[in-house]
Amino acid sequence: MRSQDGAGEPGEVAEPGLALTVEAAPGAGEEPAAAEAEETPGGDAKKKAPCPGLGLFYTLLSAFLFSVGSLFVKKVQDVHAVELSAFRCVFQMLVIIPCLIYRKTGFIGPKDQRIFLVLRGLLGSSAMILLYYAYKTTSLADATVITFSCPVFTALFAWIFLKEKYSLWDAFFTFFTIVGVILIVRPPFLFGSNTSGTEGNYTVRLLGTLAAVASAVFAAMTLVILRKMGKSVDYFLSIWYYVIIGLTESVIVLFVIGGWSLPPCGIDRLFLILIGLFGLGGQIFLTKAVQIEKAGHVAIMRTMDVVFAFIFQIIFFNDMPSWWTVGGAFCVVASSIGAATRKWIQNSK
Repeated sequence: MRSQDGAGEPGEVAEPGLALTVEAAPGAGEEPAAAEAEETPGGDAKKKAPCPGLGLFYTLLSAFLFSVGSLFVKKVQDVHAVELSAFRCVFQMLVIIPCLIYRKTGFIGPKDQRIFLVLRGLLGSSAMILLYYAYKTTSLADATVITFSCPVFTALFAWIFLKEKYSLWDAFFTFFTIVGVILIVRPPFLFGSNTSGTEGNYTVRLLGTLAAVASAVFAAMTLVILRKMGKSVDYFLSIWYYVIIGLTESVIVLFVIGGWSLPPCGIDRLFLILIGLFGLGGQIFLTKAVQIEKAGHVAIMRTMDVVFAFIFQIIFFNDMPSWWTVGGAFCVVASSIGAATRKWIQNSK
């Protein structure tokens, strides 16, 4: 079900912004899927080139599946956001356990990496819960757009914790992202008391927006931790910590707030299953895309998440975004594309 977010992990609903910096699984994606050897009549081995545009098609399909999953999160009426997260973790657990057994990696991980695995689980699951809360309390388009600020925060945290280079361009992208979020939120102390065009109660919507920003920040920190661990930890073991800690965190929060309730409506129960299925499918196609396509191209195509979010918001909720939201979306998406493209160019040199 991302990276979005997690960093492109199958079985993890990606927060849209996370997927912009997705990395292939250690051990699983070290050889591009499309680069299979083909014997020629002369006995020479020739690599089979992937179908042109296949990686971009996979990315587009991934963006569509993620957006549909987000739509189902928004459509579920009688299930708390934390409970949605718990159901998602259970679904992923059923997928991850057989993978860990098959790969014989164990369930604990290297001793020197366990603290990072725990932090990855805590931050990643918190990002998931906050994102679901944002989907349920603010508009689908706003929440999706804000989560695309993740690459900008990732560059900032990588500079602070990993001592990676942080240039004036990165500072500009960060500033532009903040401007975009302000245009979407439109705080009264800057825009006056006029909050027309916002969805529902402004206070609730503001909390949802702040949750989306916090989700992007936690997702960025998760990516920095994954980058810190590198390939010293198996890909699926990282997901396992994410799932088991996320489930534990969700159950504790539900116990404290008394928010557990099995959906009384059959359609909501179906949505819970579809959230898991579409999220899983989105991550699978995103991972396949990164294996055969350049990361910069994938990052740009991933902005289709925002397009789908706007379309779904208009069609299914009859909610026409304001020009403020459109302007804010442009700022955030442009900054994310700029940050991802610049990183891609640097890595290509």
